[in-house]
Amino acid sequence: MILKRQTFKYDDKILIEKIKMSTPFRYEAIFENSGCFIYFKDRAPKLMSAEQNVQVNSQEAVLLKCGNHFLEILKRTEEEEVEAIIVHLFPEVLKKLYSNEIPKLIENQTCNLRSEVVVSKEVISRFIDSLEFYFQNPVLINNDLLELKIKELILLLIQSKNVCSIQELISDLYSAKNVQIKKIIELHSYSNLSLEELAKLCNLSLSSFKREFKKVFNNTPNNYISNQKLKRAKELLRITDMPISEIAYGVGFNDPLYFTRIFKKKIGSSPTQYRESETT
Repeated sequence: MILKRQTFKYDDKILIEKIKMSTPFRYEAIFENSGCFIYFKDRAPKLMSAEQNVQVNSQEAVLLKCGNHFLEILKRTEEEEVEAIIVHLFPEVLKKLYSNEIPKLIENQTCNLRSEVVVSKEVISRFIDSLEFYFQNPVLINNDLLELKIKELILLLIQSKNVCSIQELISDLYSAKNVQIKKIIELHSYSNLSLEELAKLCNLSLSSFKREFKKVFNNTPNNYISNQKLKRAKELLRITDMPISEIAYGVGFNDPLYFTRIFKKKIGSSPTQYRESETT
């Protein structure tokens, strides 16, 4: 739940914002035509996108490229509040600020890396502190100052050895990217994402997602994903002493009892019985 939100607008677009939220918190971040830089102050979420499934740490930042992303922060303590600062990177704004400079900035770089969690804490902390000052004194903000802050952020990211992430993000902003459904499913086979959420990661409607899924895997999404989760669960039952509930959550089931029912229905025995038969 969002408790407080402060925003700075540039030509009617929200360019920089600060959000305070309570946990548990699950946020669907849709950036169809923009990139996004997010800094997490105290606690950070798990990030799930078409290319990533990572846990971000506090006081770290992440670059999100065009597409759909899911951010999830689990509840740790009662009345816990989490704070994030977000900078939206719109192609039209970057083109206006840099004109032809952005292609020159990245064209000589050779990178095969995808964007990851980025930015050293030391380098970015001063930038975040400067934004905090303006959130406390919003009357000082205008378009000229916002342009300077965007340029400052881009330069800081490059100087902090994140030029490959910047290159990929900017390339993504300047040209459409076709997401491969197979890679997304392989990445999120054990994530607790609904079919609707997986479809959004693929930039497809639910019906189109199901149709394309059938072409790729020759199976329905529910059946294939369930089988993948159970396959992994069987492996964990054989080679670990993990509790059944922990295995259930680990392979992407919300409810251990539902996991047990599905396991018994498809495998023919309960998880406990399966473990006993495989380890004796």
